[in-house]
Amino acid sequence: MKAVGYTATGPIDRDDALIDFEAEKPVATGRDLLVQVRAVSVNPVDTKVRQRRAPAGDIPDILGWDAVGDVVAVGDAVTGFSPGDTVWYAGAIDRPGTNAEFHLVDERIAGHAPRTVAPAAAAAMPLTTLTAHEMLFDRLRVNDPVPGGAGTLLVIGGAGGVGSIAIQLARALTDLTVIATASRPDTQAWVRELGAHHVISHAEPLGPQITALGAGSPDFVFSTTHSDHYAQELAGLMTPQGRFGLIDDPESFDITPFKPGSVSVHWEFMFTRPVSQTADMERQGAILNEVAGLIDSGAVRSTATETVGTINAANLIRAHRTIESGRARGKLVLEGF
Repeated sequence: MKAVGYTATGPIDRDDALIDFEAEKPVATGRDLLVQVRAVSVNPVDTKVRQRRAPAGDIPDILGWDAVGDVVAVGDAVTGFSPGDTVWYAGAIDRPGTNAEFHLVDERIAGHAPRTVAPAAAAAMPLTTLTAHEMLFDRLRVNDPVPGGAGTLLVIGGAGGVGSIAIQLARALTDLTVIATASRPDTQAWVRELGAHHVISHAEPLGPQITALGAGSPDFVFSTTHSDHYAQELAGLMTPQGRFGLIDDPESFDITPFKPGSVSVHWEFMFTRPVSQTADMERQGAILNEVAGLIDSGAVRSTATETVGTINAANLIRAHRTIESGRARGKLVLEGF
């Protein structure tokens, strides 16, 4: 089967940073689905793994942790899917990725794909949707009010892939007032389109901007980027006993400033459930089914902003470069081989 992978870690500005190659078609066993991939998207984790994790064997490692495709075979323990079903999922970081014609995924972390959008539009969503949903409802528990709070959620980096769906999920599933940060006119317009009540710039001090809004102090903060840069300021701005969540990888992160307000700090790593095979691993499939319903009802829209082309090394290199530039808006998707 056709696949795209890498043979050595390093920067993206090499012709062989990603390569096209022929890989062996996998076989479904146990609870795995064999999926014929129709579309994928690119996430920051793809670029981080390519830069940091050397391939373990003699064949290239395959990246990609978002896919929409058709089930062509199932393992003997599968109960929730049949050949012919169209599924969407984010996979597991410790297994081969989705940048291939065929891919194996555990049925517990797959959902039935939304019916009303094209595969490329759906492929933009699974990883960021799971990250945002788990952070909002499992880690920050935004439906459990902070005593005395105004019901305000601040999303740092609202125009990125995770921020783009977090805003929509908060609007669709909660009564929170959503403040999002974005620094450019196009990204500010984007987060407003997605439903943010207020937009402020993360290129300027946050405190004066939040005070000027009159929306109250943030009860919840969902930080998608540069969390170490904002922690000191936000600790003094948040509602006492509020909750702060982060998903990025700061070299260091000092939680001491959060102590006076008893603000709790929460990490979210979307791959925890599939990699650790947690007892509630099936929750990821349930989340994806829930959000597919929200998309089909019109309550949530795809965050795809650009189709880069078909799934091949040259197009994936282009997508990785855009992600690494830090100027991506929404999600980049690729469709077909």
